[in-house]
Amino acid sequence: MVFPTLSFLLFYIVVWPLSWGAVLLGQHTLHKLVIIGASYFFYAFWNWKLAFLLFTSVLLNWGAGRLIERHRGTPAQARIVTVAVALNLIILAFFKYFGWFAEEMNGLLRGLGLAREIPLFEIVLPVGISFFTFQGISYIVDLHRGDLDRARSLIDVMFFISFFPHLVAGPIVRAASFLPQLDRPPNPQRVFVGLGMLLILWGVFKKAVVAHWLALNLVDKAFFDPTAYGTVDLLAAVYGYAVQIYCDFSAYSDIAIGVAALLGYRFQRNFNQPYRAETLGDFWRRWHMSLSSWLRDYLYIPLGGNRAGGWRTYRNLLLTMLLGGIWHGAAWKFVIWGALHGGMLGVERFLSNNASKASLAPADRPMWRRAIAVLLIFHFVCFCWIFFRAENVARALEVIAGLGDFTRPSTLLTPLLAGLIALGIAVQFTPADLLQRLDGLYQHVPVWGVGVTTGVILLLLEIIGGDGTAAFIYFQF
Repeated sequence: MVFPTLSFLLFYIVVWPLSWGAVLLGQHTLHKLVIIGASYFFYAFWNWKLAFLLFTSVLLNWGAGRLIERHRGTPAQARIVTVAVALNLIILAFFKYFGWFAEEMNGLLRGLGLAREIPLFEIVLPVGISFFTFQGISYIVDLHRGDLDRARSLIDVMFFISFFPHLVAGPIVRAASFLPQLDRPPNPQRVFVGLGMLLILWGVFKKAVVAHWLALNLVDKAFFDPTAYGTVDLLAAVYGYAVQIYCDFSAYSDIAIGVAALLGYRFQRNFNQPYRAETLGDFWRRWHMSLSSWLRDYLYIPLGGNRAGGWRTYRNLLLTMLLGGIWHGAAWKFVIWGALHGGMLGVERFLSNNASKASLAPADRPMWRRAIAVLLIFHFVCFCWIFFRAENVARALEVIAGLGDFTRPSTLLTPLLAGLIALGIAVQFTPADLLQRLDGLYQHVPVWGVGVTTGVILLLLEIIGGDGTAAFIYFQF
C-alpha cells in the first residue's frame, strides 16, 4: 500500500474516524488498538507473513525494556542492552545482508580454488526493516540512557514501532520524543488540520508529479543504458536524480508527518532544503535529518565522536558514513557512496581545524563565496548520487565516463523535464516556513472548504501524475 493511491485513501478514510471516535468516547486504549490494528493491516498489505517479523521485533524490544527496568543500576543492565541491540542487528543483517555476504564469499572461495560454497537462500527483504529495527534500538538505548523515564507497556511499544505513517520509510522517530505522546489521548483542539493537509498535498505533488515524471522520462532511461547517451542527457539525468530522490523521499516524510498530524501525533521535520547547504556537514544536518541525527547519537558519539581528536575523529566519521552507506543496501555501490561522504566530511573537518582564526563565519562570508560553496557541495553530492542510483559500480562508471562524451546529441531532455529540475532546485531557496505561512491563510477557510479544496487538488494531481504510482525509493531500505 503506497501513500498517494486510492487504496491508501480508502484505508485512511476508515482509520481516521475510528481512531478519533475512540478518543472522543474516552477510550484511550481502544484508540491505540485501532491504530495498531490498522498499522498491521497496512504492513500485511505487502506480505502478511512478514507481519510476524514485525511483531517479533516488537516483542524483542519490549522484553528487553522490561529487563532493563528490572535490572536498573546493576552491571546486568549494560549486558542486556548489548544483547538486545545485537539481536536487532542480527535479524537485520540476516534479511538484508546474508545474500550479499554469501555471494561475495562464494566468489572469494572460487577465486582461491576452493569447491565449498555457502548455500544461498531465497530471502525476501521485509519492507522497512531498517526503519523499524532502528526504532527498536532507539527504545532500548533511550531507556538505558535515562532519556525515557520508564519501560512502556507492550501496547505502547507496539504502537511506537508499528505506527503506519513512519513504519516503512521513516522518518525514524525517537522513542524519547514519541512515547511520551502516548501517555495522554491526542487532543482534537491541538490538531493542525490545515498544516497536515498542506504537507500531504505538497508531498503528493513532489512524488506523483516531479519525482514520477523525472524517473519515468529521464533518470530511469539514462541509468539503464548510459552508453546510449551523451553529456547533456547524462548530466541532466544526474541532476534529475538529485531532484527525484529529494522529491521522492521528502514527499514520503511530508505525507507521513501530515498523516500522523491528522491523527494527533507529532513527528520531527526530516528535510530542510538540503541542496542549499554550504558544507557537507550542513548537508547532513538538512538531509534525512532523522537518520543523520540517529547515526550521530547512536553511532558516531558512542565511537568517540570528535572527543578523541586527531585521526580518531576522521576514523569515526568514515566508519559512521560507511555504516550509513551499508544501511542503505547490501552492495559495493553503497559502500563507495558512504566512503565518499565519510572521506569528504573528514577533509572538511581537517580544513576547518587548520583554518585561520581570522576566517569569517559562514553567515558573514561574501555572497559570491557562499554561492560557490553551495555549487561545490551540490555537485559533490550529485557525483555521489551516481553510485547510489546506478545498478552497480560498473554502471556508475559508465555514467561518469559518458559525462565526457560531447559527440552525442540530446534525445531525452525536454523543456518540461528541465523545468521540473529547475523547480526542484528552486524550492531549496524558498522561505523555510513557507508551508506555515500558507497554513495561516488556510486557517481562515472552513473545514468543509479545506476538504473540498484538498479533494480537488488531489484529483488534479492524479490526472497530472499519469498512470500508476511507483513505490517510494526508500521502501527498499
